[in-house]
Amino acid sequence: MKWRKFNGEAIELPITEAVEEVIKREYENNIRLKVCIGTDSQVKGVETEFATVIVFLREHNGGFMYIHNDRSRQSFHIKERMLMEVAKSIEVAYELCPLFIQYDVEMEVHADINTNPQFKSNDALKEAMGYILGMGFAFKAKPEAFASSCCADKACN
Repeated sequence: MKWRKFNGEAIELPITEAVEEVIKREYENNIRLKVCIGTDSQVKGVETEFATVIVFLREHNGGFMYIHNDRSRQSFHIKERMLMEVAKSIEVAYELCPLFIQYDVEMEVHADINTNPQFKSNDALKEAMGYILGMGFAFKAKPEAFASSCCADKACN
C-alpha cells in the first residue's frame, strides 16, 4: 500500500513504522494523539476510487492525515460500496491497532454512512456498525464521521 501526506509527499516507510514514528514524535513533545480512520469512495465511470485516511488529531493543537488511494473496476451497489469502505478502514485499523494499544492512543473508525434513514447509505448502517464494533473498535457514523465524510472525501482524486 502506498501512502502519502495531504501535500502529496510520499510516505516511504511501511505504514506501521511511519505511524509509530508519528506517535513517538508527538509524545516526545508531550502532545496527546487521537486517531480516526475512515474511507470514502467516488464512482467515476467504470471505476470506483477509494480514499482511506488516517487522521491524527493533536489535543488542542490541530491535526494532519495520511492518505491511501486505490481504484476498483468492480461494480458495486450502494450498500456493497459502503461496506467495502468500512472493510478498507478496518483493514488499516487492525494493522495499526497494536501500536495504538502499546502507546495508549485513542482510535475510532469512521463510516461514511448516514444515520438518517432517508439516505440510501443508511441501508448499510447496521452491518457497518456491527462489523466495526465486533472488531472491538469505536464507531462513528455521519454526521460525526468526519474522517470518512470530510477528510477522505477530499482525498478522492
